[in-house]
Amino acid sequence: MGKLIIGVLIGLVLGGVFTFFLFVGAPSSSQSPGNPIQPPDPNGAPGTAQIVIKQDFFNEVVNTILQDMKPPSFPLGLARNAAFEDSGSFHYAALQNPQCDGTIKLLAEGSGVRTGVAFENNRIAAPLAFSGSYNSPFGCINFTGWAQANMALRFDQSQQAVFGQINVETVNLDGVNPIVSGFVTPLVQTTLNNRVNPIQILQGKQIALNLPIASAGGTLQANVNDVRAEVKDNALNLYVIYDFSGTPIQ
Repeated sequence: MGKLIIGVLIGLVLGGVFTFFLFVGAPSSSQSPGNPIQPPDPNGAPGTAQIVIKQDFFNEVVNTILQDMKPPSFPLGLARNAAFEDSGSFHYAALQNPQCDGTIKLLAEGSGVRTGVAFENNRIAAPLAFSGSYNSPFGCINFTGWAQANMALRFDQSQQAVFGQINVETVNLDGVNPIVSGFVTPLVQTTLNNRVNPIQILQGKQIALNLPIASAGGTLQANVNDVRAEVKDNALNLYVIYDFSGTPIQ
């Protein structure tokens, strides 16, 4: 299989897009488009480029955002404040204490874990430390904790794009009464799953080719036909399979 290892430039584009959607939030839908990305073909495929994105790169970007910028936050379940408008839903907290904003905030570190990604056992794990508040009928509930999540990859041929689907597996709250935990935990899980999905990781147009070749009197084009992926050696390896064509210059 021919390899093209694209370094810092593509890494910055991919990492920036990934981090923006993961920690700022993607619009609306909780269901990622496209189909699950399959492992690479062991026999290889012609016209394949390999993009290698190291775990340390992702975590350096994530750590910088969480430490040097305002903590990314999302409205929690039924909660709302002026920064989060959703006219289609009822929000209890909006009618209560405005100082209890009803949001969940991602932290660089907390509850014994660091927020980031871990490429391990052919999966993408994402521990997320957080703090938040919930304005219940019984008063404001402040909480801290961490969530263990994983991310599945999908490729949408029609959009020429790779998406990620975050799935929060467990939520762990610190020192919260079990009764309170019983309704706060699913709110946290639902909020993280719904607010960050789908995550657009890569657009085909970022790596598609359209190159005039003057000496050949034509244009070389390469569109993304498929994407395969595997996680190994502390890196995400994307195998981009191109469909090449040549067009004469008229």
